Amino acid sequence: MMIIRHVEKLDLDQLVAIENMCFTPIEAATREAFEKRIEKIADSFFVAQEDGALIGLVNGPVVHTEFITDELFADIQENPALGGHQTILGLAVAPSAQKRGIAKRLLQKLEEQATKHQRETDTLTCLENLVSFYENLGYVNKGLSSSKHGGEVWMNMSKSLK
Repeated sequence: MMIIRHVEKLDLDQLVAIENMCFTPIEAATREAFEKRIEKIADSFFVAQEDGALIGLVNGPVVHTEFITDELFADIQENPALGGHQTILGLAVAPSAQKRGIAKRLLQKLEEQATKHQRETDTLTCLENLVSFYENLGYVNKGLSSSKHGGEVWMNMSKSLK
């Protein structure tokens, strides 16, 4: 049975492994980035666990601007108690567990948390081939992102929580 729960420090090795399975080395969050995210934004960092092993993750800080900027990848601040925009810096599901709705369930859990804390939107960037996936979950394509993370071209996606 799969459960979704808040991240814990003991999850670190499995988080790094999943991230490296799902992203290129230049795009993947580093071990140090995960350590900071666990320390600073555990309230908006969820993992999917099945039979004792992690199979997915979603995380991101709350910011005051509508879209993700590259600075977020290096400078994580603690989330405000209320308001702001819930970013999604990372969503990853182990390849062996993909196509089972786990990414959708992780996003729903983060959205529930964001709504509870009166966030205005869920916001993320994605590659063009993933735009339709997010649109099917209620996100709106807001055009090209200014992000240059990983040397890729990213699209801004946003979902109103009001």
